[in-house]
This record gives sequence, C-alpha cells and structure tokens, in this order.
Amino acid sequence: MSTLTFSYRIKDSASRKHLAQMSSAINMVWNYCNEVSLLAWRRDKTFLSAYELHKLTTGTSDELQISSQSIQQVCTEYVTRRRQCKKIKLKWRSKKRSLGWIPFKSAYARLRGDTVTYCGHRFRLWLSRPIEGTIKTGSFSQDARGRWYVNFHCKVPDRIAPSGSEEIGIDLGLHEQIACTHLPQPLSRANLTRRYAPALGMAQRAHKPKRVKAIHAKIANCRKDWTHKATTSIVRPARLIAVGDVSSTKLAKTRFAKSTYDAAWGITRTLLKYKAIRLGALYVEVSEMFSSVSCSGCLAKTGPSGLRALGVRAWVCGDCGAQHHRDINSAHNHLRTGRGTPIKGISAL
Repeated sequence: MSTLTFSYRIKDSASRKHLAQMSSAINMVWNYCNEVSLLAWRRDKTFLSAYELHKLTTGTSDELQISSQSIQQVCTEYVTRRRQCKKIKLKWRSKKRSLGWIPFKSAYARLRGDTVTYCGHRFRLWLSRPIEGTIKTGSFSQDARGRWYVNFHCKVPDRIAPSGSEEIGIDLGLHEQIACTHLPQPLSRANLTRRYAPALGMAQRAHKPKRVKAIHAKIANCRKDWTHKATTSIVRPARLIAVGDVSSTKLAKTRFAKSTYDAAWGITRTLLKYKAIRLGALYVEVSEMFSSVSCSGCLAKTGPSGLRALGVRAWVCGDCGAQHHRDINSAHNHLRTGRGTPIKGISAL
C-alpha cells in the first residue's frame, strides 16, 4: 500500500476567514508546546513527550474551536520536528511568519461531492480529479499567495506486477533535464528561472509583492507540471529504473547555481521513486562516478572530463570508435550499474 496526497483548492473566498481563525488556534497550540517544552528543558533537562503534551492540552478544543484530534496531531508533529532538527526550541509560528496549516483525521472531516465539512464549517473545493483509495488523514494548507487548499492522504494499493517490461537508465542534467536509454533524444524544457527573470526583476523593482509571489508560483507550477508528465511517461513502460545519484550541493556553489535549482533533481527523483513503486517497477539510485567519461561500449575512460568540458555534448571513444551523446551514454552506464545492484539496495514492493 502506498500513501498518495490529493490536493484541491478551496473555492469560496468567504472560507478564508474561518480557516484563518482555525490556523491561528493551531499556531497557539504549537507555540504553547514550544514554550512548555523549553521550560521543562530548563528545569529538568528533559524533553516532554507527545503523550505529555496531549495531557497538557486536554480540554482546549471547545475554546479554540478546533477538534481535539487536530490539537493532538499538532503536539505529535511538534515532537517529531524537534527530534528531527535536534533542537531545544523550534521557531515560533505566527500569521506573518508562517503559512496556514490545519491537520485533521478522516473521522473529523466529511467529504460529500465537492464539499468538505470540518468543525461545523462547510468548504467548497474544485474537485479536479476523483479521489482514489481510503482517506486516512488530511490537512488544510495555505500557499504564499493566501490561497487555501485541502489535502487528503489516501492509502492506495500498489501493482503486484510491473506495468512495463523495459529496463531504463536515467541521467539527470542541467541543459537537458532527463536523458533515458530508451529514448533517442533527452527530455528537456526551457530554463524557467531564466525565462521569467525579466518580469520578476521588474516586479521586484516596482515593489509589487503580490506580482512577485504570482511569478514565483507560475515558475513552480510550470516546473512541477512538466516534471510530472515527463516522469509518468518514463515509468509506465519500465520494470527497472536506474538513476544517477547526482547531487546539487556542490554545483549550487558554482556559477551553475540557478540552473541547478531550476533542474529540480531532488523532485524528479522523488516522483520517479514513488511512481515506480506504485506501478510495480524496481527503482535504484546508483553512483554516477566516471559515468560521463566512460564509454558504455568498452568501458574505457576516454570521454571529456572536468567543468571546462561540460559544454562537450557529443564525443567519440578513442578505443572502440563509438559515438556517444554525453548524457545518454551516462544513462547507459547507470543502467549497467543498476542491473548489478543487490536487491537490498532496490526500493521494491
């Protein structure tokens, strides 16, 4: 079973008032957990558990006008984030510094058609696609432009057998985002950051924050839409997917920083992984060391190397004379390495 999140935008603008009030109550609970946990650490050098925070917040749902389960989820989330961050105190939540967030469980939110009911309030939404599986939990969330969304976390059964039969190696790049072994040409799109840079700069110089947020949202939505469509077309015919473990940390410190962030390698790998698991395919990340300089035919390291040679997109092997596209050759090397990866290193069903 996989967990999928279905997100829908809230339709009524009048609902923002009720959602903002409940979001303020959630912030109050979070800040209370932050405060009492800090006091407990200063006094006893111990952290409060989620169970202890649940006891301290018992009976506050009527006054805050949110469900008790939402309050417990906030307490549990606070303890989880504090352990992950390994900090004594987390950041305070406020209306100005934090986006709205209201968690809930399926028993406290009823979905009927295009309307969801929570704590006595009815919120209409744009039901852009049907919900699959069984709803377990969910949340209301706010984006940077003040728009509210409802998110349903559903359990969906996975495929037992893979939907396709192809073994695909993938190399992630900057100029051409995704190179695959089963395609003659890499999948690429325009650099969205560079395309919208003039309009973004003009809006920033004119001190128009709403326009700036709209342009940033446009860039993010275009990037996400293209990545979803590209990864879906790759995963459907596959039974094995081998992806290079390219990291953006080092390249982000060079003059390729903007292109690195625009390529969104992390999002691409995440989408490939969960879609492969859903469709019954095997997913593995392999080391990309020497993959771009090694010939996929004879394995000789005769290819262009170094940052200065990144502009060389095609080369000929000096040993066997084979002609290679730089990224597709790397994808073939990833596939060969992925075939020899032990089953333990593969995310499978």
